[in-house]
Amino acid sequence: MKVIVNINQRGLFYKNGRFVRVLEPGAHWLMGTGIRVQVMNLDEEFKPEIGQAAWYLDHPLLEESLQRIEMGDDQAALNYRDGRFDGLLTSGTHAFWKAGGERRFQMADASVPEISGIPRNILEKMRPLVQQLTVEPYQKGLLFYDGALVKILGEGAHWFWNAPVSGVKVTMKAVDMRLQQLNIQGQEVLSQDKVAVRANFVCRYRVTDCERIVTEISDFQEQLHVAAQLILREYIGRNRLDELLENREQLSGFVLSALKTREKEFFVEIVDAGLRDIILPGEIRDIMNTVLVAEKKAQANVIARREEVASTRSLLNTARLMEENQTLMRLKEMEHLERVCDNVGSITVSSGSDFVGQLAQLMKGA
Repeated sequence: MKVIVNINQRGLFYKNGRFVRVLEPGAHWLMGTGIRVQVMNLDEEFKPEIGQAAWYLDHPLLEESLQRIEMGDDQAALNYRDGRFDGLLTSGTHAFWKAGGERRFQMADASVPEISGIPRNILEKMRPLVQQLTVEPYQKGLLFYDGALVKILGEGAHWFWNAPVSGVKVTMKAVDMRLQQLNIQGQEVLSQDKVAVRANFVCRYRVTDCERIVTEISDFQEQLHVAAQLILREYIGRNRLDELLENREQLSGFVLSALKTREKEFFVEIVDAGLRDIILPGEIRDIMNTVLVAEKKAQANVIARREEVASTRSLLNTARLMEENQTLMRLKEMEHLERVCDNVGSITVSSGSDFVGQLAQLMKGA
């Protein structure tokens, strides 16, 4: 058989399952039975197909050609070739061809899951053996090792070995510490007078104990939502519809007060709560609109009657004054005459009587 080994390669020649020698670059003609050749690139890790790498390291024909590194179960090594990062090495024995470039190994402690002292650009190249856990500025990160809470992480990026390297499963639960809003939409409840109303309610809260809210409560948001629903149902169910519509602020205050008594139970601070609106059934809305129209019409009639009485009283007072004072009477006559003249194109005055008298007679006729 003919085997070609390139300049950047080496060949391991086996016969009957035993390593015989290294094939240098060039063309090789091999004869016999049980022959096998493994061609390896110089820039890759030395991984023989037959046997373990550790066995070859002590072989006289390979001892001077290979560079080796051994690591324990709690160790890892950053592998650099010619000054450039070339991968992460985990526990075990590793070997590289010396002809493949200058190798440098930076040891790292894998007994502790959290990584420190390694540049971020190198860590990015080490995935999936490492993972990044990011905590936003408004969050607290609860760090767990194999399900056990270890500590609370502050904001920023944190890097950890994955389980194949450290033997520990690392997880994180992020808790939002900002002011949050809980919405109860379309909560349908029967009032005391058996009217089905739908209420939209809103509550704002803030987490006070991120550790206990994760470790002691399952889905605290859902539980807080249910608690607010039950309090809302309790208040609506013991009040009539008219009372609910007239005392909206009392409803909001009742729910807020009841929720604040349970703050320690949910490890939150209730900031405020309020009723957005109450939605009535269609037929109830029609009835209430009819009642409202009737009430407004009655109010308008009362105002009209009041104004009519006031106007009549004013006329009566004017008449009394004019009866007692003839000068005032004459002035009133002249005022009406002026109004008549504004609408008359011309006035004919016949001779033989005084002008003022004629005007008086004209005014009386008007």
